[in-house]
Amino acid sequence: MTKKRLLSFLVFATFLSVSFAQSYISETIQYDGETREYDIYVPAIYNDTIQVPLIFNFHGGGGDIAGQIAIADMSSMADTANFIAVYPQALPDPNDGGSTNWIHKDPTTVDDVFFIDALIDSLSTDYQIDQSRVYACGYSLGGEFTYEIACRLNNRIASIAAVARTMGVYQYETCSPVHPSGILTILGTDDPISDYNGVWWGDIQYYLSADEVHEYWTNHNNCNAEPIVTPLPDIDPGDGSTVERHKWADASGCTYVEHLLVLGGGHDWPGSFGNMDINATEEVWKFVSRYDLNGLIDCGSMSINESNIPEKIYAAYPNPFNKTLTIEIDIQGVTEFTIYSIIGETVLTGQLNSNITAVDLTSFPPNIYVLNIDNQSTRLIKTY
Repeated sequence: MTKKRLLSFLVFATFLSVSFAQSYISETIQYDGETREYDIYVPAIYNDTIQVPLIFNFHGGGGDIAGQIAIADMSSMADTANFIAVYPQALPDPNDGGSTNWIHKDPTTVDDVFFIDALIDSLSTDYQIDQSRVYACGYSLGGEFTYEIACRLNNRIASIAAVARTMGVYQYETCSPVHPSGILTILGTDDPISDYNGVWWGDIQYYLSADEVHEYWTNHNNCNAEPIVTPLPDIDPGDGSTVERHKWADASGCTYVEHLLVLGGGHDWPGSFGNMDINATEEVWKFVSRYDLNGLIDCGSMSINESNIPEKIYAAYPNPFNKTLTIEIDIQGVTEFTIYSIIGETVLTGQLNSNITAVDLTSFPPNIYVLNIDNQSTRLIKTY
């Protein structure tokens, strides 16, 4: 990403955080002498008679809640899948120039694993949380923190997804999961910050390579050593990267470890910036939601080629878009589509009469929209 494109994205991300802020509730909790902040999204269809899943979404090092929502907003998915999304805020690290970090540099007394443990308890008093379906995902240092949670809070966390980060050696050496755990990684081979091949300083290794991370979790979950690899469509040739899906399954054919390998990808959150062939936010929920504390839900009736989440019957690109959105469908005959605003208002309806249709959306103001075709939804970003 060029400096100009990065600046444009950051400006747009700031705009987005304002435009949909009314959908999120800003809350605080007192913990360990600190006022801790988090934003929570509770779907309109939630009621207190049914237990719902909970997912934590962690910002990167030096980041904040608004920035993470801007790149990984889960509200539209929560509205249809009926789960609660929480975006906590890390504390400034005095040993790192005040950077808001999930894992503080030594010496420190801050240990946010305990904070998340307490936050689960607090949220469970206010909402009907399915304690067997608590998940975590994160970007960069937030992704590293998800490994920390998967290792040390494993009795409460069913599945995690780490974007743009491999596992720290210190985590690998002390990790002690107690149940089968779903692990999704989304990593770029050309990431200059989180090296795909691990991080060494002299003779000391600080971060595992992607291969070492996957080997650890496939061993823990008793999966086959060799993955099934599927190249994904290069929807946006202009993003300079392509994606392969790697799946490791156990003897029953049930997938426990999945890796979205972004060939040529950088320190990206695909679908928001960098690679645009996949939507990392959608991939995260699609993966983690298949697990509970007992492992893969309905494992006996599912295989590596099956899931209870239907494959998308369409593709919409580029995303983000500027003027024209191309919709490619895998349906015969005339198909209707609807585009909603971020607050759920219908802003456009139409018909698709062929496999590939270009829709002119020049008049749309910059914002987040939701495209729905045959009850399947995709978040769209209009840039300018």
